[in-house]
Amino acid sequence: MDFNLRPLLEQLELEELNKFKSLLRTLPPEDELQHVSQTEVDEANGQQLAEILTTRCPIFWVEMVTIQVFDKMNRTDLSKRAKDELREAALKSLQKNKVPLSGIARIREPKCANEEEIQQHLEEGGEGGGGEGEEPELTQEQGGSVTNPEEVTEGLEGETPGTQDTYSSIWETSGPIWKQNLWPEASEKLHRFTQRYERLVPFCNPNMLAGPFPHTVVLQGAAGVGKTTLAKKWMLDWAQDHLPGTFHSAFYLSCKGLGRQGPCTFTELLAKKCPDAQEASPQVLAQGQKILVVIDGFNELRVPSGSLIHDICGDWEKPKPVPVLLGSLLMRKLLPKATLLVTTRPEALGELRLLVDQPLFIEVEGFLEADRRGYFLKHFEQQDQALRAFEGMKGSPALFHMGAAPAVCWVVCTCLKGQLEKGEDPAPTCRTPTSLFLRFLCNQCSPAAPGRGPVLHLPTALQALSLLAARGIWAQTSLFDGEDLGQLGVSESDLRPFLDGKVLQADVDCEGCYAFLHLSVQQFLAALFYLLDRAEREDAGGWAPDIGNVRALLSKEERLLNPSLTPVGYFLFGLANQERARELEATFGCRVSLDVRQELLRSQEEALVREALAPITELALHLQSERDLVHASFCLRHGQALRRLWLQVEKGIFLENDGASEPGTWAERSQSDRHLLPFWADLCSMFGANQNLVFLDISRSFLSTSSVRLLCEKISSVPCSLQKVVLRNVSPADAYQNFCVILGGYETLTHLTLEGNDQNNMLPILCGVLLHPKCHLQYLRLVSCSATAQQWADLASSLETNHSLTCLNLTANEFQDEGARLLYMTLRHPKCILQRLSLFHCNITSDGCIILAKLLQESSSLTHLDLGLNHIGITGVKFLCEALKKPLCHLRCLWLWGCAITPFSCAYLSSALSSNQHLVTLDLGQNSLEYSGIKVLGDALKLQSCPLQKLRLKIDHSDAQIQKLLEEIKEGNPKLTIERDNQEPRNNRPSSADFIF
Repeated sequence: MDFNLRPLLEQLELEELNKFKSLLRTLPPEDELQHVSQTEVDEANGQQLAEILTTRCPIFWVEMVTIQVFDKMNRTDLSKRAKDELREAALKSLQKNKVPLSGIARIREPKCANEEEIQQHLEEGGEGGGGEGEEPELTQEQGGSVTNPEEVTEGLEGETPGTQDTYSSIWETSGPIWKQNLWPEASEKLHRFTQRYERLVPFCNPNMLAGPFPHTVVLQGAAGVGKTTLAKKWMLDWAQDHLPGTFHSAFYLSCKGLGRQGPCTFTELLAKKCPDAQEASPQVLAQGQKILVVIDGFNELRVPSGSLIHDICGDWEKPKPVPVLLGSLLMRKLLPKATLLVTTRPEALGELRLLVDQPLFIEVEGFLEADRRGYFLKHFEQQDQALRAFEGMKGSPALFHMGAAPAVCWVVCTCLKGQLEKGEDPAPTCRTPTSLFLRFLCNQCSPAAPGRGPVLHLPTALQALSLLAARGIWAQTSLFDGEDLGQLGVSESDLRPFLDGKVLQADVDCEGCYAFLHLSVQQFLAALFYLLDRAEREDAGGWAPDIGNVRALLSKEERLLNPSLTPVGYFLFGLANQERARELEATFGCRVSLDVRQELLRSQEEALVREALAPITELALHLQSERDLVHASFCLRHGQALRRLWLQVEKGIFLENDGASEPGTWAERSQSDRHLLPFWADLCSMFGANQNLVFLDISRSFLSTSSVRLLCEKISSVPCSLQKVVLRNVSPADAYQNFCVILGGYETLTHLTLEGNDQNNMLPILCGVLLHPKCHLQYLRLVSCSATAQQWADLASSLETNHSLTCLNLTANEFQDEGARLLYMTLRHPKCILQRLSLFHCNITSDGCIILAKLLQESSSLTHLDLGLNHIGITGVKFLCEALKKPLCHLRCLWLWGCAITPFSCAYLSSALSSNQHLVTLDLGQNSLEYSGIKVLGDALKLQSCPLQKLRLKIDHSDAQIQKLLEEIKEGNPKLTIERDNQEPRNNRPSSADFIF
């Protein structure tokens, strides 16, 4: 921020601070604070409120409303301090003489001779702008705010005949983002979207701080985020501010369409765009200060880099190529006093900077996270489906980032809505952008789509469309006309399935032309072009050498010249697998060649793979075939940012059991195993090369002794940073033992899970890990271990010496009452620091429960205990409850899920809850307590002294008497949350992992 908010808020008394908070939510746009809870704001002091505002709200909004609120509170002293700091920051910015690349710009360098003139200008300037002899400020020219598009149209009444129709038609062609049902409640959303940016633009915001503003505004942002819509909306606002006696006009120049136009004069160019220009002389237009020119899509100008700055024309009547005329306009050789509004994608900013002088750069972000969530809620009829779909998209960082474009949100909603209505899981579709766009293409354009009959030549049409997309990407254009289609041998009727499915659309600004729904759709189809069989590509319009081959597509040089090629490469990697090839062939009847996969590997463009994996921090890798292993070994070496890896190896890739195969088969498989081990070694090398990897989960995997040995060698050979390791149902039997050997002294390891039935002779080695002086293990989870009584005794003994383990989970082990006795001897040891213990389903009876209850009465460190699915009986519950009453018992969470507790035992529980001051969580799920038992519990739960915050019960929803009783309990104790456990037991068990892992 350009002023320090914290000391200003700390000057407010408590009553003034509360008034500041109440006024804060009344200033537009009110939705800036929607994502911050009212309670959080109400409870914050001055310092905390400053932190909330500056870290979670747009800075420009905070600066603006802070001054406004201080003025409303008559705290002019604080308002003046804020304004003074803003002016000082502006002066520093001017002295540096730098133009920001993006974001928010409020004040730019004025045409003043020195710093004193700048200071005078800032001090004297009011809303009206500069001093004597200076041009009127643009902020004076903005008439009134526009609340919706309909008001804009009404405001154009009274214009010169023909003008109103021209501007109205421009608004009506604002594109598929706002029309064609891509944005529910388009008018309301449009107003809120444009208002977000109007505060930053001098000619849109009359309340901006006084200062010399630039006459060139550049809206930059990714494809489809709303730059064109903003420009058209502001153009209409400009056109309705029609002052008598002045020439007031606006011109809309679309670079997409103009790029196809031949040479013309600047007069001819303007005459085609505005009827008024035909009646005004160039001299009048050149001196006009109330002229707005919108140059939309600067990135679409297809000219060599740096060429525009060398070909400048100031002659209105001299024919020139349209790019030359536009470059001259940007350099102020034509219409030098007009206001210019330019839209472009970031990749063209370098070229644009060479042409414009001191522009105001504004980054258009499109849909923010709250906008995307709101869009999903509007698109789906059921809120639960909307939120499930939204979380699905959010689960893919790449797809969620693309969701800044409303068109991409529409694609996601369209795909997932059909799946959710059929009861299908949407997660696989949202896993990557490739899977999402493939599903979209197949759903929208297949012959089986609703309302569509058989389509002739669909494979040919798909091949032609993909070639059209690829040519457009290489030529850096998104607009295609009938001539382009004719070169491919197709007509509009051939492309009807793709037009009906909204994959391809008639362009709204250029009659007779077509454009893809979004740039990402075009990039996806361009990637598909390289996947189609070579012979069929030639049938669809020739090999087209001008668009290159896979090697050219992946080359670093080409991608630097044309950044749109990089996403095409990403999509191509995603499409190159058998499952997606089969889906394409089944849907469209086209032949797909997977030879491209070998081209991807032979390309030797490791930089592209590194770039593709650079943003990936989490990866679930499922190796189903030897080919998967080969490809994964090539790619994973470059995943330097990878932090979490889930690995599953299907049966059949490695030779698991030498003695289980016939001799001939064994020899063949053994040779294959040796052939694959180098690729496996390459894959495992990532553990040494990647210092960011902190989590490894190997589950349901069938390895070989050799592959396990290689994996362990790679992990132990170099210092690693693994913190959490999970081994679950891994073969062969000695895999667990080998892993435990390398974990001894592994200093970074804090969490270890070992689960499976083949953990033979593993516990003795694990005890050595716990006794190692460099052991920092905090969490240990042993599930379904095969261990002897002596091995359990050794484990318990090692806990007395270990000084790091705080969580122990022994779920589903035959621990029995003798194991409980061993733990009692360990946990009562003064040096034992174990705090959380899970003995779920360990065959513990009331005898074992009595031993554990005795432990709780002594001075132990135990705070969490899970005894779920153990038949502890009435006696066990009684002794536990007696322990809870003791002052030395510090237990905070107790799980007794499915312990056969009866209503009779509830009297013991009620008595314990009345006396205990520490227990905050109690799980009594899957116990039939009935009305009588819950009523007895309720007597204690209603007490204000009862510390319990979370209670889980098995509740019969059909029992009205129980429902009424629960409502009474909640009324008496509002802080208590009661969860209902009435589902299938094993699928609805509250996992004790939430307090351990």
